[in-house]
Amino acid sequence: MEKIIFILVGVIAVFIVTYRKKSGENVYKFFAKQVGSVYNKYAPYSFKEVRQKVKELGQEYTVKQYTLQITVFAAAAGILTYLYFYNIIISIIYAIASIMVVPYLTYLRCKRVYSEFIFEQVQVYCTNTIMEFATTQSFVKAIEGVYSSGVLEDPFKSDVKVMIDMAYENGTIEQSIEYLNNKYDYYVIKNMHQLFLQITNEGSKDAGQSLENMSLDIDMLVEGVYRDRIDRANFHRKFLQFGIMLYLMVMLVQFLLGIDTYISMLSDITTNILLHAIILVNTYFILNGEKYYNENVGAE
Repeated sequence: MEKIIFILVGVIAVFIVTYRKKSGENVYKFFAKQVGSVYNKYAPYSFKEVRQKVKELGQEYTVKQYTLQITVFAAAAGILTYLYFYNIIISIIYAIASIMVVPYLTYLRCKRVYSEFIFEQVQVYCTNTIMEFATTQSFVKAIEGVYSSGVLEDPFKSDVKVMIDMAYENGTIEQSIEYLNNKYDYYVIKNMHQLFLQITNEGSKDAGQSLENMSLDIDMLVEGVYRDRIDRANFHRKFLQFGIMLYLMVMLVQFLLGIDTYISMLSDITTNILLHAIILVNTYFILNGEKYYNENVGAE
């Protein structure tokens, strides 16, 4: 244990000295520049747009936050695996491997933030379109009013503009509705559009009541989504605590067997394979949970 602590202290000391002596360019900026160049080269174009929107929303991590995340991951993985194998080489390998998880977690978090933003835009679009229609009695005029009101943001705002242009070009709203339905696969949008299409093409004596019911449905959906986010956030915290406890189960085994007995067992290749399997399975379990938490935002 003393060896790994000594090495970690040494790494931190080198980082501090490098930071102090670096002139003209901050170490954090240098790190961000190198990571950013790799990201821009290999990241999918769609995710680049997502991450750019997350930055505009002010929810992207700063370079210092990423640096702290990397440091914590590497230190935790190094110390934990050293307590598994008492081998500094294996600990360093796992520490490096843990850093490679950071881009994936960034990808998941950005997708979640973006999905939540899009759902909020969908809710704003539907609610305001219904209110505008009550005044204009025209679907096209209603979405024009929503577009010009400034309540929407890109990319949703640009897609509404495409809808408006398509409606005037085609002289009908069918293609416009189909365009947005395909772009944003939310049942609340499809139901609202279907109602507007029916009112436009067939008329409705009880359109006001139908739109009021639709507005109430949207309010109930939004309330349910935000309640679900709170519940999932609480579950996520408990899930991570449980995952960490799974990693520490080997510490309990060491306590029951005794450190000397445990270390002697490490000479057996089967024991080593089992320990590696425990780490990999636990890691997969946690990453799978992170994927579920960040992708299933409860919007539908």
